[in-house]
Amino acid sequence: MNNQNMPKRRLGKSSLRVAEIGLGCMGMSYAYGSTDDAESMRVLHRYVELGGDFLDTAEIYGPYTNEELLGRFLKETDREKLVIATKFGFKIDPKTRTIVGADSSPENIHRACEGSLKRLGIETIDLYYQHRVDPARPIEETVGVMAELVEEGKIRELGDEIHTCGFWRTVQGPRIPRHPPLGLGSSFVVGDYSFGV
Repeated sequence: MNNQNMPKRRLGKSSLRVAEIGLGCMGMSYAYGSTDDAESMRVLHRYVELGGDFLDTAEIYGPYTNEELLGRFLKETDREKLVIATKFGFKIDPKTRTIVGADSSPENIHRACEGSLKRLGIETIDLYYQHRVDPARPIEETVGVMAELVEEGKIRELGDEIHTCGFWRTVQGPRIPRHPPLGLGSSFVVGDYSFGV
């Protein structure tokens, strides 16, 4: 059965319209025991056949292997019909591939974005989340770097997995940098919610 009628909704106040049922891909490569890439590919294809279009991953899932799996899948389907979300915010030891702490430095955000784009095999990430807070970095700096990535065409929308909408309302105004793509009316997607700033 090919049901392309899965209900869609706008993701908060962002420009993204997505299926009401998204597919979090973490368990396909990470966290829940043994994995099976062939079965994961069948699940991804079936999700899209049923009208799904919103896929969520992160560089730390594996690390890296979940984005690589999605990259292989994206070569077999119409990427333009999908919304791809991924996340940054951790320092990963390049030799051991272990997570060694939070890192939202400008250098790490750029490294993570470039790596995600390469592993996913895409030119633009539709929704780019900060996965965890880096207490050493002010949120204004993090958003400023993400705004640069929007200007460069590497991401479409900014996301934050940790902070609440209430937090974001307190940092609106002069504390958050304003760039043309992030002027008034821009959006942040926060966990399951999003709102304009």
